[in-house]
Amino acid sequence: MVANQQESTPMVSFIITYYELPVKLLCECLNSIFALSLSDQERQVIIVDDGSENSPLPALQRYADKVIYLRQKHQGLSVARNTGIQMATGKYLQFVDADDQLITSGYNACLDIIRKHTDADMVLFDFADEPATSGTSFMRHHNIHGSAWGYLFRRATLSDLRFTPGIYHEDELFTPQLLIRAEVVYPTQAKAYSYNKRPDSITTNQDATHIEKRHTDALQVIFELNKMADRLPKNDQLAMDRRVAQLTMDYLYNTIIQTRSLSVTLQRIQVLRAEGLFPLPNRNYTSKYQWFRRLSNSKLGLATLVKVLPLMKRER
Repeated sequence: MVANQQESTPMVSFIITYYELPVKLLCECLNSIFALSLSDQERQVIIVDDGSENSPLPALQRYADKVIYLRQKHQGLSVARNTGIQMATGKYLQFVDADDQLITSGYNACLDIIRKHTDADMVLFDFADEPATSGTSFMRHHNIHGSAWGYLFRRATLSDLRFTPGIYHEDELFTPQLLIRAEVVYPTQAKAYSYNKRPDSITTNQDATHIEKRHTDALQVIFELNKMADRLPKNDQLAMDRRVAQLTMDYLYNTIIQTRSLSVTLQRIQVLRAEGLFPLPNRNYTSKYQWFRRLSNSKLGLATLVKVLPLMKRER
């Protein structure tokens, strides 16, 4: 184990999850972190190796005094991140996938925000610049990006929140709960994170069993967030309701794109309807949401979506 013992509390703990990747990508990820405007005392770097067949440890010797390396039995991304959270001592946390990189100028701008605004609970990447707001208020009025690497956040804001092991879309379950806990959020336009979309990643794997698990787990996330919403205070509930509606729309969208089948889409709508999640609520969220809601509420409209959506390039 490579260890870096720090006498003072670091400003940021970077939690890198690593599993079965070329070591070159991990080193590039580390180099992007060390290029940031942080001193050794302000930075803690934790690598959680989730049981890779070949340990990257030999290649990490050059970073021996700069990183903490832990190798554990393969248990999945959620458990690896939870291990990193347990080990972290920084005031703020940042999740980084081992094949991705932080963008120096954009991320330094985010670091400047937490240096200047000591009340910041979260800094969101790549949103239109807006005044500080609460996480609840932000989620009520915006669509969010669920990826856990898309923000820098205060460790204390987590409280007992952790990732759910054994499911895909674990970020989508985690992020809305974290936002509701955050009292002060700074949205930014910062291009701070470079995401490497690999052909063999969780989101791009086209194996039928894999796709079915993604479908099942996405539905589980929607159901769990919907149940949480019923127990929340009014403002938090409204924020969570928007997120549930957005995820439900995405779920139907992905069903249409993946299956191109009206009958399968209708079957899945029946499951949503039984949980009170369909028709989609009549809310003025976005123009895209409104037209999708109207079209999906009739068989003719659904037939149109099934025919047209696979031909369109999906917007972000």
